[in-house]
Amino acid sequence: MFKAFNLQEFVSAFFVLFAIIDVIGSIPVFINLRKRGKTINAKRAALLALTIFIIFFYGGEAFLLLFGVDLSSFAIAGSLIIFIIAMELILDIEIFKDQPESPKDATFIPVVFPLLAGAGALTTLLSIRSQFADINVLLAILCNIIVVYFVLKAAKRLEKILKPGVIIIFQKFFGIILLAISVKIFTGSLTHLIKTFS
Repeated sequence: MFKAFNLQEFVSAFFVLFAIIDVIGSIPVFINLRKRGKTINAKRAALLALTIFIIFFYGGEAFLLLFGVDLSSFAIAGSLIIFIIAMELILDIEIFKDQPESPKDATFIPVVFPLLAGAGALTTLLSIRSQFADINVLLAILCNIIVVYFVLKAAKRLEKILKPGVIIIFQKFFGIILLAISVKIFTGSLTHLIKTFS
């Protein structure tokens, strides 16, 4: 398996996943969640994201087919959630209302899914798996998860360092980036879906 390792493939897979996971761009979301009293466990988030990526890497298409869901529909659903999160950041409103029984732990939702291991990242994973050797993609996943862990660990420190005005500007800017990503995933998946049906 390790004989198939190729540095160029590994680097390409790493940066494609890094761009779509966009953990740096999600820092304002993490800060916003903490301001709302939510907790994020960096270690558990990293392990959950890694588990989802590995499971989806080997059985993603089969899992979706089990529920009669195609990749495009799955991606569209994820893009709509990312769209709502982006609107919260840009307009400074709360769309995902906290119910009295809502868990204070935001580690899995929305941090792991859909922000880190969302529809866009999972569908991208299946795409690059068809292009690169498995070992290169798996190592790229592992390295991205290590980056995710350290960014989540640093989020609380960044909140203390950055001034409130800077955080607001940061939130608006990356809210627009998230919005653009959600639109790109939505339009791309919808186009593919229309082509499939036609």
